[in-house]
This record gives sequence, structure tokens and C-alpha cells, in this order.
Amino acid sequence: MEEEVLHKLDDDLKKYFPDFDFKLKDFQKKVISNVIEHGNTLCIMPTGGGKSLIYWMSALELGGISIVVSPLTALISEQAAKIEAQGYDVLAIHGGVSAIKQMKLLTDLANKKTTPQFIFLSPEKIATDGFLEYCLACRKEDIKLLVIDEVHCVSQWGMSFRPFYKRIPDFMNQLFGENKWCKILALTATLNPKELGDICNSFHINKSNIIIQDLLMRSEIQLHTQKFSDEKEKVDKFWEIIKTHQDEKILVYVYRKYSKNGVEDLCASAIERGYKAVTFHGDMSAAERTEIIDKFKTEQINIVFATNAFGMGIDIPNIRVVIHFMIPESVEQYYQEVGRAARDGHGANAYLLYSNKNIEVKKRYFIDGSFPTKEKLECVYKKIAIKPGYATLSYFDDEEIQQCLPYYLDAGLLEIACKGFADLKSLELIKDSVIEKYYNCTKKKGFILTAKKCCVEPKRLAHDIYRAIVNGTAVTKKALERWLILKINKVDIEETDMEQMLSCIEEKKKYKHDLLDYFVYVLDNNSSSLHLHQEIASYLGTDKHNLNKIYETVDGKHVRSKSEVIICNLLHESGLEYQYEEKLFYDNNKWIEPDFTIKLSNNRKIYWEHVGMLGKEDYDTRWSQKIDIYNRYFPGCMVKTYESGSLSKDVKYLIEKIKTL
Repeated sequence: MEEEVLHKLDDDLKKYFPDFDFKLKDFQKKVISNVIEHGNTLCIMPTGGGKSLIYWMSALELGGISIVVSPLTALISEQAAKIEAQGYDVLAIHGGVSAIKQMKLLTDLANKKTTPQFIFLSPEKIATDGFLEYCLACRKEDIKLLVIDEVHCVSQWGMSFRPFYKRIPDFMNQLFGENKWCKILALTATLNPKELGDICNSFHINKSNIIIQDLLMRSEIQLHTQKFSDEKEKVDKFWEIIKTHQDEKILVYVYRKYSKNGVEDLCASAIERGYKAVTFHGDMSAAERTEIIDKFKTEQINIVFATNAFGMGIDIPNIRVVIHFMIPESVEQYYQEVGRAARDGHGANAYLLYSNKNIEVKKRYFIDGSFPTKEKLECVYKKIAIKPGYATLSYFDDEEIQQCLPYYLDAGLLEIACKGFADLKSLELIKDSVIEKYYNCTKKKGFILTAKKCCVEPKRLAHDIYRAIVNGTAVTKKALERWLILKINKVDIEETDMEQMLSCIEEKKKYKHDLLDYFVYVLDNNSSSLHLHQEIASYLGTDKHNLNKIYETVDGKHVRSKSEVIICNLLHESGLEYQYEEKLFYDNNKWIEPDFTIKLSNNRKIYWEHVGMLGKEDYDTRWSQKIDIYNRYFPGCMVKTYESGSLSKDVKYLIEKIKTL
């Protein structure tokens, strides 16, 4: 990266956030500059690695309006509050804001009465709210960036798949037109290769614009795994762990809500034992879950029993313990969830307690049960496809429809014509002749019947009404619903259609079974915390060269030994600018990696080698070769320290000597 770009981003950070007392990390700068210079970018980095600052800076560098798609109401509220506290204008649209207020906020946006720098939205809002889409289209020239947080939810192959994340590309086409999108910044902590390809295809991200942090390991979290043949032994071990960490902040993943040893049952037992515990799951309202997160943060409770509803993006820095009472579905889910711990960078513990029975239950009940059966596909379709042509769908009223709809869409049985509403009854004070015609053409004023009687496409009808509301030539007594307008292509599911849907389902089931089998293999073959971290990091894409960088320095670098931590910390304390293991090229693109490259004020560079393993034959050979390279190509530029009990003193002496050069 160009030096001037690096310095500009540092200067801009101070300009945008004058109260911040830290610098951007090199990786953060790399992602930000890639978004600005090259466009659509996928960033993969560990949880707690500072992704919020990446999209804040990218947005502010690009100017205009940035849309941030985030999966949870609590997360939207939290992120919106954080950037708003820095003095920036924010518009957050979520379930905690009344529908009528949302329409007022969006109308002001469309009419340029407000111009927020950040707009926070859920994928469900984007995929179902036609009024939102119309208002954003009024400002499309001002929208410069779309940020997709937790982008792994896009992939149909992932355990966190959210169907309406998959609708984001269609939303972008509707908003900007095909191949005319604003820039994309997609962010996640974990992706396997199949998910990676799915996401890059969806958002037109070139391989060269995939930026993966060198070290995806969370080595500050000590991983403990234990397999049981007896469930009672597992329960006993669980309460032993709780007792060991009773004064710490503990998150317990259980996945089941109401059964024996489920979230509610274990929480009740914890309360009986005197612990300050609560439950957290999807049946709770957004307000209830937000309240629990706040209490957890402020130490009013210290144990949360949760399903995987407690996860993506929830930023509680000092969770010290994560316990999996059942096995997760995959390596990715496991690492995402243990990543709830130690977001403050301090040490934490993660426990995984499981049995063969848990593995079978996970496959049969959780994985297989998440897909619709043939009978369900048939039954649900009869609710939707009453006759050919257009139909309205209140998507959020029926969980079975939510489960089945993606398969109907993929099979071409139906398609989403547009985003609309139930009827025109809420319109009043109409001063628009077109809208007046729509309003008066039927007695019941239903959306589909109105479109049919007036001979207009549903999309045109919705567009005209949204336009009139924004212009003030029509007023609504209440907020318009968020209904999908479907075009039913077939009333009956043909045999070939069903075969296609079931084949797709079986392929996904097998894939998820394979992910779980691989995770079990990893657990069975990596008993130590370090080896488990390394195996997972390698699977997630960390270069083998970086797998031993398990020690963190005060300035956030990861190095290979405790001795290198001492050197880094003292270099940082001294104010000398340095890079760890930066490539040093010589002789037609050959290169070596000095342990530390120090840049002096006169643009001279000094290469510092820490010689830590003398006496080992292969090490001695490599060191001798390195000395020859320095003598031939960089004479007088290498300094060194040796492993010894006086290392701190030797480092301080060498630093003072370097300062005189």
C-alpha cells in the first residue's frame, strides 16, 4: 500500500473521530483503501477485530449516504448509537420504530429534508418494504456504499442462511439498475470455500478483492473439548464448569428452548442454585432481547442460556466463558460462537461438551428438521397458489411459508413481482387524479383487484401510490403493510418441479451433514487448544506460514514467541516505527523476512533479527544463509539479539543504539 495512502487514512481518522486515541491497523487500512480504489470488497476478519471502524471509515471516505445491512434489531440499535455518538447523522429502521414513524422518516429522506450519512436496515426490511425501496431510489445518486454485515448469512450453504439476505442483489438491481450498483463492502468472520463462492457470485466480487486477515485464530481463547458417553456425566461436568467460573461472565449455547436440558430448563436449574441467569432465544421480542443484552453488559446478570439467536455482532467485550452444552453444526458455527468471548483481547475459556447422541440429534432433529418435507411443500403451496396470476402474501405471518418460499422461487413455480401492500383503504386526502382513479375503481380497494381493474402492472400501482405519499398528494391514515406481490406461474406442483426441490433439499442436507462430520473429525484429532485453533484457522483460509503466530503484542500484532512479544512491546514503547516479518526482496524477486524492519527518520531501514534457536542444525544452516544475504545485499543494515535471560535489557540497549543512527 502506498505510504501516502496510509498517512492520509491516519490523518482522516483524526479528522472524522478526533476523540479516538488509537490508530488504524494496517489490515483495516488495506480494506478501506481497497473499497475506495477497487470497489466491491469482501473482508474476512476475526470477531472483535474492528470491522465497525472499517465500514465507518470507508463510508466517510466515499462521502454521501451509506446503507448498512445488519441481521439483528439489537445490533442495528447498538451500531447506530455508536456512530451517532461520534456526531454523525444516522437513520435506523427496525422493528423498534413504529411503522407510521418509519414512513415519516423515509418520506423526509426521499424529499431531501434529511440526509443521513448512515442508514441501518435489516435484510427482511430491504426484501419486503416497497415504500423503503421507493424512497431510497429517490436518493440513489447520493448512495455511495452498501455494507453487508455478517455476509455469511447470504449463502444458502451456510448454517446461518437468512433467505432475504439472498434478495439483496435483486434489491440493488431495483434500486440502481443492473451493473450500476454503488460500491459493496461485505464483512464476516468465517466462510468456508463453498460459501465464499456463493457470496462472490451474488455481489460481483473479484478474487483479487477478497481480503482475509492473515491470522483468523482467536488464540486468546483457550479451547476445551470433552466427549461423553453418558449424558449425566456431561451435566455434572457442566455444573462443575459453572462453579469454577461463577464470578465471570458466562454464555451457554444450548440450541433447544423448552425440552429437558434445554435453555429454559438449564436456566431454571441455575437460578435454583443461586446464579444470576436468564434465557435468550428467538421466541422473545426484540425489546426483551435488547434488555437482556443490556443487563448482561452491566453485570446485572452473569449467565445467559441461549440458542444461536445470541450471536452475530452482539458486542459485549468482557465475556470470559463460552460453553457449548451441545455440539454446533459446523466449524464455522463453533468459531463464530466462541468468538463471543474475549472481544476485549483478554484471555477467555471456551468449553464444548458433547456426546454421540448429541451428534445424531443434531443431524436428525436440527439439520434435517430445518428443511421442509414433500408433504409440507405441497400443503403450503396450496395456501399460496389458489389461482394463476398475481397474489398478495403477508410473508411474516406464517413460518411455514418462510421456510418453503425460497424453494418455490428457485423452481420457478412463482416469482416476486414487486413489494406492495394489502389494499388502498388507508388512503385519504387524495389530490392526485391517478391515485383517485385507483381508489375509486373498486369497492373493496384490494391491491390485486385494483391493478387488474385499472389495467396496470402491480409494480406501477405500488410505485404511483408511493410517489403520491412522498409528494404529499395522498395521505395514509396508517402505515402501509409490507406484503409481497407474487406472480403465480403454476397452480399445481408438477412431478419434475417436486423432484427439483427435493433434490436441492437433499443436496443441502448432505452438505450440512458433511460439515458436521468434518467438525467431529477435527475435534477427534486435535486434543490441544493450540492444535484445534490451528486446524480451524487453516480450514478458514489462514496461510500455514501464519499458524504459529499465537502471541499478541500491546499494539495488536501476532508473533511466534514470547521473546518477540518483549521486543515488539519495547519497540512500540520507544516510538520506533517497525513492521513484523515484512518481506525484504533481493536478487530478482527472491526474499527473506527479517523479524523486525525498522524505518528511521532519514528513510534508512534497519533489519533486526532475533536469533532464538542456535544449536539446532537446520536452524543454524538457515541462519548462516541469512547472514550471507545480509552481507552481500544489505551490508551494515542488520542488527541482532539472542535468546537469553537478559533479553529485555539487551533490547533496550539496542533500541537506544538504533535511535542514534
